Amino acid sequence: MHRHNETRHLPYSPTQMFDLVADVARYPEFLPWISAIRVRSDSDTEMVADMIVGFKGIKESFTSRVHKHRPDHVRVDYLDGPLKHLHNEWAFRDDGQGGVLVDFEVEFAFKNRLFEMLAGQMFDKALRKMIGAFETRAAQLYAPDESGSSSSSAHSAA
Repeated sequence: MHRHNETRHLPYSPTQMFDLVADVARYPEFLPWISAIRVRSDSDTEMVADMIVGFKGIKESFTSRVHKHRPDHVRVDYLDGPLKHLHNEWAFRDDGQGGVLVDFEVEFAFKNRLFEMLAGQMFDKALRKMIGAFETRAAQLYAPDESGSSSSSAHSAA
């Protein structure tokens, strides 16, 4: 099983980061390897979604349940697909200075031994790319533009 956890300090609010992470339907717009999302059900506290992930000619679909605890926690539990196990959590803590501490944790294992070996070789690089994509998206949505106003007015969370 592969595991990773880290904390990032970002200049946004916990609510902004919660909205970004909980807006699963928009993941194909900015996350590498995510080609499509189908939301089966969605409420203020829970979502079930199918995600199609593609990498180097391999496409897989999996289903997850997203537990949303506004504004400080998102938990994702794996339901079905090519993995043996997937669990990730996001926690958003106010830093007391107008920013947020984002705690991210993921653990997963593939059913297929070949995929498991390939994932082990690429795990750190893929995670860095994914976390970087969330940071870039946050900057696009929430960073002030030259006029000093936030660009978040163009975005509404699902």
